[in-house]
Amino acid sequence: MTLKCVKSLLVAGFSVFCLLFSISVFAQEELPETEQDVKKEEKKGFDANEVIFGHVLDAHEFHFFSFEGSDGGEHDFAIPLPVILYSPQRGVSAFMFSKFHHGEHEYKGYRVLTAKTIEEENLPAAKYHDGQIVAVNENGQVDEAVKVYDFSLTRNVVQMIIALTLLAWVMIAVANNYKKGIGVTSAPKGSQSLLEPVIIFVIDELAKPCLGEKKYKKYLPYLLTVFFFILINNLVGLIPGTANVTGNIAFTLVLAAISFVVIMASTNSHYWGHIFWPPGVPLGVKFILIPVEILGIFIKPIALMIRLFANMIAGHILIICLISLIFIFAGLSAAAGWGASPLSVAFTIFIYFIEVLVAFLQAYIFTNLTAVFIGQAFEGSHDDVDHHDEAVIV
Repeated sequence: MTLKCVKSLLVAGFSVFCLLFSISVFAQEELPETEQDVKKEEKKGFDANEVIFGHVLDAHEFHFFSFEGSDGGEHDFAIPLPVILYSPQRGVSAFMFSKFHHGEHEYKGYRVLTAKTIEEENLPAAKYHDGQIVAVNENGQVDEAVKVYDFSLTRNVVQMIIALTLLAWVMIAVANNYKKGIGVTSAPKGSQSLLEPVIIFVIDELAKPCLGEKKYKKYLPYLLTVFFFILINNLVGLIPGTANVTGNIAFTLVLAAISFVVIMASTNSHYWGHIFWPPGVPLGVKFILIPVEILGIFIKPIALMIRLFANMIAGHILIICLISLIFIFAGLSAAAGWGASPLSVAFTIFIYFIEVLVAFLQAYIFTNLTAVFIGQAFEGSHDDVDHHDEAVIV
């Protein structure tokens, strides 16, 4: 019942977002009065590329939607985040990102770059990028002599903190219930009843089959933490305006690196013996197989990293592309925009429900493969042989 309510709230929130976004864009489709305004409007248009990458990339604010104010200008409904900068020449500076007014103003000798300013000022693309905060001189130009270290709390960082807080809060609440005997001498209640089947599923379907009865408890805390941390970030990322944390390659890189450390820490002499001198293989084949086995050590965590990143970012891009079709058609004519809206929204809702399924599926796949790789790391040891014997007897 709780899961159904969460799904309904997510869909309702997304629908409201689509409606508000549609209203804000169509409100800006008024006919300009002069030829100069016409050229300005045509030049501006709807930039699907900017919308898509603005959603999937990191930023210094949580942006929900834009609207036209009473003054005729475009305004954004967003939650700015703290900007924390350090420069050896200027010291520490801390302020809210809203002080930059989306790159239109400088503040305390700093300015945030946009794709437009990078192009207009002919800044090297290899050194500067959209959203980068740089120091400026008295003329407002980029001061390359001032080194800037950015320690700002971006939306990816803030959302990971929120996800970690939710994870700790829920798990501590469940643990306290078990300490009180709830779920042991009586039926589980609240979030405990929702999480208990998932935890049992991870134990019975992931930990025990891959790690064995004797060793699964050693790795269970890590597997449960990875599963629920990815799941929470996946689900929170489906709320309109939030960050797509699991669709960030840096996030999946860190998760894969941690799994790599755990896998390497679980290896034994039998594992390395198969890597550097595979038994039962002709001598000529060994020299071909050994480099492949060594590459396989690093390919496994890379596969974990890319799989999670690619699947999560692809779903978000697809949803934004479907919504963007409304405004692309609206650029042709208002009738075409309104005509494309029902079909676009219908497909968006369908993909949105698929993304909810993918959120669970990707958390499961990452955890499952991690357990498999850990199991392979100590496969062939005496404990593992005993485990397989017990499994056959059972």
